[in-house]
Amino acid sequence: MAVARRPKETLVDLRVDLGGLGMKNPVTTASGTFAAGMEYADFVDVAALGAVTTKGVSLNGWEGNASPRIAETPSGMLNSIGLQNPGVAHLKEVELPWLAERGATAIVNVSGHSFDEYVQVIEALEEAPVDAYEVNISCPNVDAGGMTIGTDPKSVTEVVRRCRAATKRPLIVKLTPNVTDIAEIARAAEAAGADALSLINTLMGMAVDAERRRPVLARVVGGFSGPAVKPVALRLVWECHKAVKVPLLGMGGIANGTDAVEFMLAGATAVAVGTANFYNPVATVEVIDGIADYCERHGVARAADLIGALEC
Repeated sequence: MAVARRPKETLVDLRVDLGGLGMKNPVTTASGTFAAGMEYADFVDVAALGAVTTKGVSLNGWEGNASPRIAETPSGMLNSIGLQNPGVAHLKEVELPWLAERGATAIVNVSGHSFDEYVQVIEALEEAPVDAYEVNISCPNVDAGGMTIGTDPKSVTEVVRRCRAATKRPLIVKLTPNVTDIAEIARAAEAAGADALSLINTLMGMAVDAERRRPVLARVVGGFSGPAVKPVALRLVWECHKAVKVPLLGMGGIANGTDAVEFMLAGATAVAVGTANFYNPVATVEVIDGIADYCERHGVARAADLIGALEC
């Protein structure tokens, strides 16, 4: 049996505060790439991560989209999973107790087809061992809810306002890059009560099978992630850092410590590792170690000192 990896010992203070969520280090998982950690338990000590962000959960189970729904691309991947999940009751009964038993910090990604469903999911979780919520208003792979909410400042304001009224726990709002002005959306979420923002969710993309003259994905389009999206994600984190005062959780192509440090310099307080988990199951721990190595080499005593330290 594999021995679960933990970050190496370091004198660097890796702690950060993400909108009231205290994290032992700046690294979590990107929703949908790590389930709730059970599948990775032989490789990674989930309690050693800054947090585990669960796969998106809805009030009732969602079947997800038809197959094929995954496609590899140069320096990335496309997915159109469609937020398949067994529902909030299963999360409460199985995954959240498992995370709590191991001492992991849990961020639950909340999904819904409507404003009311987002609130109902949060209400169902208020007595569960949850440390923060990530409100997913940015998934490109569902026809109702998701990105359709996250592209309009008015609907962003409404869903965040309702979720804010439903909980006192830290509320992180996940933004889509598929908008004209992400700063406008960020300001709307902040004004409505978001404690932090996470970005970016996947870009919209597609793949074509030229021999068959057909799309590769059954749904035709899907979410594009992986190393190829990092320059876009960095720019959007930098733009939001200038636009809002709440902390940011940066993601998009992060595979090593240098990637993570770049996001922190651009304004992220913490980072999420996503696609890299699929080809390197210990990527999260390697990113934590990489941040510590960078700080040690540059004489940085606190990882938090990297936040927004980009010299332009």
